[in-house]
Amino acid sequence: MDFITINGQTLHYQHLKTNPERTFLFVNSLGTDFRIWDEVVDILKPHGSILRFDLAGHGLSDVPGQACSMAGYAADVVALLDACQVDRCIVVGLSIGGLIGQQMALLYPERIEKLVLSNTGPKIGMTDSWNERIQTVQQRGMAAISEAVLQRWFPAHFREANPMILTGYQRMIEQTAPAGYVRACEAIRDADLTSQLPTINVPVLCIGGSGDLATPPELVRAMVDAIPNARYELIAGAGHIPCVQMPGFVAQLILDFAIETPALTLFERGMKTRRAVLGDAHVDRAEANKTDFDVDFQTFITETAWGTIWSRPGLTRRERSLLTIVLLAALGHEEELAMHIRATKQTGATPDDVKEALLHTAIYAGVPVTNGAMKIAKAIFSA
Repeated sequence: MDFITINGQTLHYQHLKTNPERTFLFVNSLGTDFRIWDEVVDILKPHGSILRFDLAGHGLSDVPGQACSMAGYAADVVALLDACQVDRCIVVGLSIGGLIGQQMALLYPERIEKLVLSNTGPKIGMTDSWNERIQTVQQRGMAAISEAVLQRWFPAHFREANPMILTGYQRMIEQTAPAGYVRACEAIRDADLTSQLPTINVPVLCIGGSGDLATPPELVRAMVDAIPNARYELIAGAGHIPCVQMPGFVAQLILDFAIETPALTLFERGMKTRRAVLGDAHVDRAEANKTDFDVDFQTFITETAWGTIWSRPGLTRRERSLLTIVLLAALGHEEELAMHIRATKQTGATPDDVKEALLHTAIYAGVPVTNGAMKIAKAIFSA
């Protein structure tokens, strides 16, 4: 474990120097520590160095002794960058981390190569609701809010399917220092960067979740509209912390945004899309099993299915995923159906999405094929 004194307080941080080309800086959300990024970091670390830390008053970092502000948090981040000798970085901020990222873009734009704002806004929540939460924590402690917070963080289908993960995150919330949590709540309550958004002059990707109750899609969409040349990605079925719920999908969004790729051949584009949808492990196995007999067929599939159809604009990967699942179910192609149901972890299609798609399959393609598809989906989602 690494600790550093920044502006008079000790912060817990981690600096993985895995690739000198770029550095990804992660700023976590209210009531969490930097472990929320674990699975995203595992995917991104071959592509850049990683710097993450526990926000003051969270995780293993010191509780601030005085009132906090977004400008103060941003100054702490810049001081950490200086201490780690990182000149510029790709900032990835979630919730309050996104507010801190916006403040950095306003005060220290020269330190930001690109900015990813996940599930955040220029002003989050209302003064009265923050005051009520602050009072509850001060009087009754973190356990009094933990269940309600989890319901805002994760959609129902994820909570029901992942009881052990919920238990772990409930413990994370309840172990957060109440005074540190309150300081952060006060800073969020008092922050409103709305009028300054048009002056942000760094490349920005904004990510929203369709099931996010804390920073709903319309808040993120309004932020995108106010920031010049910002890009918007809405993750269907995602709640407030998609880096935990759908880490592969989030990592791919960050990677696509962070790394400018040269013009690709049809095969290269197809392979990139194929890996993004099916995952590296599956594609690596398929590539290793190629022989002289089927290499031309594999090239044909990569260029036509993945390089042409799956790479077209117009439909999202989630929508293409569901269309593919319906067609494979209707045609009884069980092996490929199972492959594409497993791939929903990367495409963003949720179990509820697949259930609805298969109900349509039952009406328009028949009950027998859908019965088999349902069994396959149940086995995969319950594994």
